[in-house]
Amino acid sequence: MNTLFLHMQIKVVITGGPGTGKSTVINELIKRNYDCMPEISREVTLNARKKGIEQLFLTNPLLFSELLLEGRINQYIEAEKKNNSIVFFDRGIPDVHGYMNYISIDYPTSYIHKSNLYRYNYVFLMAPWKDIYISDNERYENFEQSLAIHNHLERTYKDLNYNIIEVPFGTVTSRANFILETIK
Repeated sequence: MNTLFLHMQIKVVITGGPGTGKSTVINELIKRNYDCMPEISREVTLNARKKGIEQLFLTNPLLFSELLLEGRINQYIEAEKKNNSIVFFDRGIPDVHGYMNYISIDYPTSYIHKSNLYRYNYVFLMAPWKDIYISDNERYENFEQSLAIHNHLERTYKDLNYNIIEVPFGTVTSRANFILETIK
């Protein structure tokens, strides 16, 4: 028997505009002992701040996106080394060019090639939810911008032939349960 097929890992992306509850649901999944790859854009932003660049995404969006793309590909490769049957990602590789489309900046076609090379089994999209939306130091977008980003992310994943599953509004527990029940 070919051992290559013994361990089939399910890769699940939880995506959506800023402030939709993605990280909160990821934290709930971590509490339930699921393997989760965290959102790395805050890390990229904070590293740039240490170098004196207040908002790298606004100052040099292409560099920011290249750093994100590289980081998300590394996360994908790292996830494959884990022995878990399910790995969750707080945003996926296609989010990078979804955001580039949102700000109307050209990016290399390699972004799309890499998004097709590193595929996920499930894509859960969390819609903007005004009741829970909060801005902070790393999240500069307002609620209307979050809606626009949501639309660009949805289009980006659809253009890559993903079946997008909308996560209904509700408690963190009910949202996490919805995702888990859908993939089982």
